[in-house]
Amino acid sequence: MITHEQCLYWDREDELKKFKDEFALPENVIYLDGNSLGARPKKSLEVAQHIIAKEWGEDLINSWNKADWWGLPTRLGDKVAQLIGAEKGEVVISDSTTLNLFKVLSAAVKIQAEKFPERKIIVAEKDAFPTDIYIIEGFIDLIHQGYQVELIDGTDDLSRVLAKDVAVVVLSHVNYRTGYFYDMESINQQIHAKDALIIWDLCHSVGAVPLGLNQSNSDFAIGCTYKYLNGGPGSPALLWVNRKHRDQFWQPLSGWWSHKKPFDMAQHYEPANSIRRYLCGTQPIISMSLIECGVDIFLQADMQQIREKSLKLTDLFIQLVQQECAQFGFELITPLNHKYRGSHVSYRHEFGYEIIQALIARGVIGDYREPEVLRFGITPLYLGFEDIWNAVQQLKQIMLNSEWKNERYLVRSEVT
Repeated sequence: MITHEQCLYWDREDELKKFKDEFALPENVIYLDGNSLGARPKKSLEVAQHIIAKEWGEDLINSWNKADWWGLPTRLGDKVAQLIGAEKGEVVISDSTTLNLFKVLSAAVKIQAEKFPERKIIVAEKDAFPTDIYIIEGFIDLIHQGYQVELIDGTDDLSRVLAKDVAVVVLSHVNYRTGYFYDMESINQQIHAKDALIIWDLCHSVGAVPLGLNQSNSDFAIGCTYKYLNGGPGSPALLWVNRKHRDQFWQPLSGWWSHKKPFDMAQHYEPANSIRRYLCGTQPIISMSLIECGVDIFLQADMQQIREKSLKLTDLFIQLVQQECAQFGFELITPLNHKYRGSHVSYRHEFGYEIIQALIARGVIGDYREPEVLRFGITPLYLGFEDIWNAVQQLKQIMLNSEWKNERYLVRSEVT
């Protein structure tokens, strides 16, 4: 039996507990949704005020040079590179994950078309976050060159489809619904053995698990900064390109920020000889600047320690749900094997939506995903072992008291 006292002991021994003080968290709230929107770093308020009052308010347009607004996308990119196993000059922060996927997909398909024009299949996972599939479908419809998307059920299905004329594979490193964690290096080897290219969606892995994009010989990667990296709502996304591909093709959204000499105001486009060629137009400086607050916290921590604590916390959550709530019909859909588990835990339940709403009313914030999935994000920098104990106790009380049956929890919000 796991006890409350045991959880308190683990918290006392936790080497990462000091980092919780870096975040502004409401009292009496257990936040288990950092895999959807990360908590606010305390420093972000001060930074935002400085940018608005000083850099924008006083220095005005001079801040493009004085505060180096112009260099922000690559300067931040170099910091994020340290968290994903990349080098300086390989990462840019820009736009959204969705737009960045369109950019790197266009580049990957163009590279493959020149080498293997007969390859017309783009592979994605059926259970990928839907926007990835939507972008692939939209891209195929836009170019009208005979490409088709083929959806797979998972790793076991990948070898089957790779026997076909596959050009590019798009995979989420950690599945947004189940928390399944792909073995990046072995998947890359499998894909490259068939002369295909891989694009990794890192939305649910950057800041949650150790990453080695160069070590694993990946091709392209994109991902959020507003989840585990705590960059703020809708903060711009990351984009990484393996140096061997970077100068082979420029992405089609060829805005002036990606021009080789943007201030020449030339009539014709020439891409920058750097990762800047994956930029588009003027960047959202205030939103982008706040990303640094969260990233700097991660750079003070050890990613391997974060991973170890994540696994301990997810183990604890799974064990406590089994210990305290076994009779209530929760079906675990997250892998038990550490090798294949990201940093969130998901359960399927017929009344998952209502249960999540009841939890939120009790101050335990998780989220719901169709079909019938309760999702609990584990963020080691600001969650402790007692938080997990208390969250499961609240879940137990909701089920014992049938609180989820309250009619107000049947009403669905626009954002679920």
